[in-house]
Amino acid sequence: MIQPSDAPERSEELRAAARHFGRRRFLTVTGAAAALAFATGLPAAGVAAAAELDGRRVAEDPFTLGVASGDPLPGSVLLWTRLAPRPFEPDGGLPAHRVSVHWELAHDERFTRVVRRGRATAHPEFGHTVHVEAEHLDPGRTFFYRFRVGDWTSPVGRTRTAPAPWARTTALTLAAVSCQAYHDGYFTAYGHLAREDVDVVFHLGDYLYEYAVDATGGARAYTDRTLPAVFDRETLTLDDYRLRYALYKTDPDLRAAHAAHPFVVTWDDHETENNYAGGVPENSVPPEEFLLRRAAAYRAYWEHQPLRAPQRPQGPDMRLYRRLSFGRLAQFDILDTRQYRSDQAYGDGWRVPGPESENPARTLTGATQERWLLDGWRRSRARWNVLPQQVVFAERRDRPTPDFLLSMDSWDGYPASRQRILAGAEAAGVENLMVLTGDVHVGYGLDIKADFRDPASRTVGTEIVATSISSGRNGAERPANHARLHQANPHLRFYDGRRGYVTVALGEDGARADFRTVPYVTTPGAPVATAASFVTEAGDPGLKPA
Repeated sequence: MIQPSDAPERSEELRAAARHFGRRRFLTVTGAAAALAFATGLPAAGVAAAAELDGRRVAEDPFTLGVASGDPLPGSVLLWTRLAPRPFEPDGGLPAHRVSVHWELAHDERFTRVVRRGRATAHPEFGHTVHVEAEHLDPGRTFFYRFRVGDWTSPVGRTRTAPAPWARTTALTLAAVSCQAYHDGYFTAYGHLAREDVDVVFHLGDYLYEYAVDATGGARAYTDRTLPAVFDRETLTLDDYRLRYALYKTDPDLRAAHAAHPFVVTWDDHETENNYAGGVPENSVPPEEFLLRRAAAYRAYWEHQPLRAPQRPQGPDMRLYRRLSFGRLAQFDILDTRQYRSDQAYGDGWRVPGPESENPARTLTGATQERWLLDGWRRSRARWNVLPQQVVFAERRDRPTPDFLLSMDSWDGYPASRQRILAGAEAAGVENLMVLTGDVHVGYGLDIKADFRDPASRTVGTEIVATSISSGRNGAERPANHARLHQANPHLRFYDGRRGYVTVALGEDGARADFRTVPYVTTPGAPVATAASFVTEAGDPGLKPA
């Protein structure tokens, strides 16, 4: 966790800021709070703006963290990069100056048919990250993009716009990924995903971990490099989080996946702190101090992801839930189950359910996000309504006896919240509900039941849980609780404990899920294979072996 050598000094930075403002002023005076949390505010205009650096003076490759795209709409897509010639330095190796970045979007990889080009500014206040909303594009098309600074040109990325809203799209293939602890192993699965033929990748949380990474990269056990000591501590400040993203994005397999496909991202807990709940931290620190840390984490998250301007945080808050549609085939309602949730019941962990966890007032989404979701379903005309989110939605008992325990961090710790979602889906006439989940470092295929207490009750949807990219190290095909979990949960159709990802092919008549796994991640170069495949038919929810 936090290293003794620097923890008191760095924690005192947060405590001093918290004492100066207090919780009430922090939540209302966001500009001042931002200045404290980030040691920098928003980009200024006019004479107060940072000086501009001539790109021709950038002497080292500034595109060490690659490129990315995301949140495809029918007429636009978000393009991302960060300038960091020395990514393991707090400022990325650049002075606190603005840098002009030229970008191009083309129909072909050689850029002989450029369709859009422009110039963006990499502001030092945003860590020299660039977010370009490339607009006025043809729907449902593949494009290639790149950036230029001075004499330097970025790697080429490939992206795709969404189909037009009225389009009779007949097929869409997505991938779902989650949980990529750098210190637990290599991102080999991303290298394989980069070569898959998918339209979009959904990242379901834990893009990074706040825990220390030692000089040899933890389980990676490097012998050809030594990581700087700045990573061998828990992330607390904006510089900490920025550096951690830089470390992760130097991984070649992660860069390849981002360059190959547009990503749609949402966070879970480790992008900030393990198992936090809204404004409640994991450990006993003052709420004001935690909110400053959360503000820094949210700022760094937005800076390093292909997210649009509406997602840019304001102080400790960031609206991450949003809706994307792919023609009339699929509507995706991306949830945030961390920022607005009630605190975990019974002190978190696996507990016997009871009055505290079953309190109808408890919420995982918050009331505003819940209304937004249900209103969106009432207006949806999509064949598939897909819910990319973080924690296991279906009930998951740990043993097949009456003394079973449930995870208080998942939807099992918020059953009234889950029931309101299911009731809303039924009231809206949602026939093909699919939940995409991460978090648990295993692959699950689950039927969503109208009443989990009655195995014979109607199946009302399907849940696909993507295993981790690396978290949990190598894993096993059949974890120790494999048989017990199947006995305890008759709606559990698949369970595999290895690393990898899942692809889902959506069609008008049905969907197919392929669970793709690698046998190891603690050494590089593992092959990928399909562990199992399942189908679910439109109008007949539930998973069946393919």
